[in-house]
Amino acid sequence: MLIQVVAAAENNAIGKNNELLWRLPNDSKFFKNTTWGMPVIMGRKTFESLGKPLAGRTNIIITRQKDWQPEGAFVVHDIKEAMAAAAETDAKEAFIIGGGEIYRQTLPVTQRVYLTRVHTTIDGDAFFPEMNKADWELLSQLDFTADEKHAYDYSFQVWQRKEK
Repeated sequence: MLIQVVAAAENNAIGKNNELLWRLPNDSKFFKNTTWGMPVIMGRKTFESLGKPLAGRTNIIITRQKDWQPEGAFVVHDIKEAMAAAAETDAKEAFIIGGGEIYRQTLPVTQRVYLTRVHTTIDGDAFFPEMNKADWELLSQLDFTADEKHAYDYSFQVWQRKEK
């Protein structure tokens, strides 16, 4: 199963200048717990923003650069190759973790989205694609208010693709 994990503002902004727009410790914990032991698929810029492979996960990076090879990660050149590499891990799930273009390309073949909806509108240069609500069902939502560690109200949402 292909799953997207993303934190996006109300206007779907997810990043600016190759950096996250906020620090939400609870979202970071959720992300780590959800993706631990699984293959994570990301674009090169997302990988570079992380600075190193994510521990405890098979890191699969999509890039058009033919000679680019970071240590501790698998490099592929398109979505199809990324999905094949994830399938070789025998994991039942693979997680798309960014950036905007990778989310856009994989949304049509994604079965579930773990969306941390950050309740603010913020300037960004990378965006999560608009989900057609006719294709998706909201399975659950947990709401949280801003506090000393979280600058914004946010909600953990789980979206499942509707059966056709």
